[in-house]
Amino acid sequence: SNIPFKHIEEGKNLGQWLNTQRTEKKNGKLTKCLEKKLEEAGVVWGAFSKQWDDNFHLLVRYQRREGHSNVPRDHSEDGKKIGQWLSRQRSKKNNRKLDKSLEERLENAGVVWDVFSEQWESN
Repeated sequence: SNIPFKHIEEGKNLGQWLNTQRTEKKNGKLTKCLEKKLEEAGVVWGAFSKQWDDNFHLLVRYQRREGHSNVPRDHSEDGKKIGQWLSRQRSKKNNRKLDKSLEERLENAGVVWDVFSEQWESN
């Protein structure tokens, strides 16, 4: 389950509680019993990585359909703003904050980091 941080269920902040459980797991403080129960309930431990993967798969779909990965900034795919997402990935790379493995996956999907240079050289 990927529950929003501010989600309230029966008067309790379930999102905040789940975030605490993720932090406990990350720090090695979550009991194996609770970890197993949460997994059986469908908890996604790496919510960020799942969201990243979901956007990446939408990018790949776009690339296969359009023949390139230069997604317009205002483009959405299945209601997800993958143009903005890709723009953030480019910004992270420019600031040296994009994980190398993610950078490689994007490059393998045909992402051009400097779109303006690519367009200039094509003309």
